[in-house]
Amino acid sequence: MAFTMTRRNLLATMAAGTAAGLMGRVGSAQAAVSEMVWATWDSNGHPEYVAPFQKETGTAIKLSYLSSEDAQFAALKTGSAADWDMINPSLNGSWRYIKAGLLKKLDMSKVPNSAKMYDVFKTTKKVQNEGGDTFAIPYLWGLNPIVYRTDKLDKEPDYTTLFDKKYAGQLAMRDYALESIAIAGLVAGVSRDKVFTMDAKELAEAKKLLITQKPLLRTYWQTIGDLTNLFATGEVACAFSWRVPYDELRAKLPMGMAKPKAGVMGWCDCFAMPANLPEDKAEVAYKFVDYLLGPTYASAIAKIGNYATTSSVIRDQLSKEEQATIFIDDMDVMKSFMWPVAPDNYSDWLKIWNEVKAS
Repeated sequence: MAFTMTRRNLLATMAAGTAAGLMGRVGSAQAAVSEMVWATWDSNGHPEYVAPFQKETGTAIKLSYLSSEDAQFAALKTGSAADWDMINPSLNGSWRYIKAGLLKKLDMSKVPNSAKMYDVFKTTKKVQNEGGDTFAIPYLWGLNPIVYRTDKLDKEPDYTTLFDKKYAGQLAMRDYALESIAIAGLVAGVSRDKVFTMDAKELAEAKKLLITQKPLLRTYWQTIGDLTNLFATGEVACAFSWRVPYDELRAKLPMGMAKPKAGVMGWCDCFAMPANLPEDKAEVAYKFVDYLLGPTYASAIAKIGNYATTSSVIRDQLSKEEQATIFIDDMDVMKSFMWPVAPDNYSDWLKIWNEVKAS
């Protein structure tokens, strides 16, 4: 299984339905569901990633791309996303959805591929309520680095670079309170083990830094496609990012990807269903999350997106180099990650973030 396989070859293989391990056809009850709307990130839900599931089941997967997790949570809470059938909370933010009663309790016996998940994800309590019921399933993980143009920076950046006047107009931050405020906290000297539980004084210092940073930014990015385009046109030279711009542009432009010593932001996306999802759609949703944990999706997103699923299903089929590309050559790597955790006073963080952007 080589990563040198082209996108065209991969899509041809997938379209032919030959990818190993695709689940059997769903029953007539599920087949009656003609369409499911999946709210997810544009990097997780390329049309080609879901094409085999659509072909096998006859159920179309309509992709609704998210701009931020905060927006996703708000849409569910206010009822403005009534058409979503499957959603994408983060591992460390799932508690908000569970506490608010927004998610459907899951029957893990309907997700056989969950048995192949890495233990760190299989045993996590972060997707459960106090009674031990499961409401979300981790399915994809990785890290969020600093991506930069090596022809525009004279050295590898760290978080302080994102606040450097030298690069005014060429910097970008993600429009997301949790990570952006935490990065400002790290720059202000808060230790990595306390940065997601900052007190009022530390939050005030982070806010000052972010207000100072704002005039230096080209943008607060919302979609990774927009940020990739800004790198391609030279409008952005350095950004707190996902790895997508690096992977998409490195064959054409001098791109770099830095993992700050202060701490690399790890992430894990989960699959969940809205609490009021009808049972006929829930049965299809169970088949879909089982597909996300299976070999077809794992192979596609590893080859195209350079991301790893939470399942070990294809790990042994990859070379060490291929495993290293998606950070599964040594599973201890996750111990060095900073896993963003939305604190109990996250409403205070959101208030600060809105004030920073309005400044």
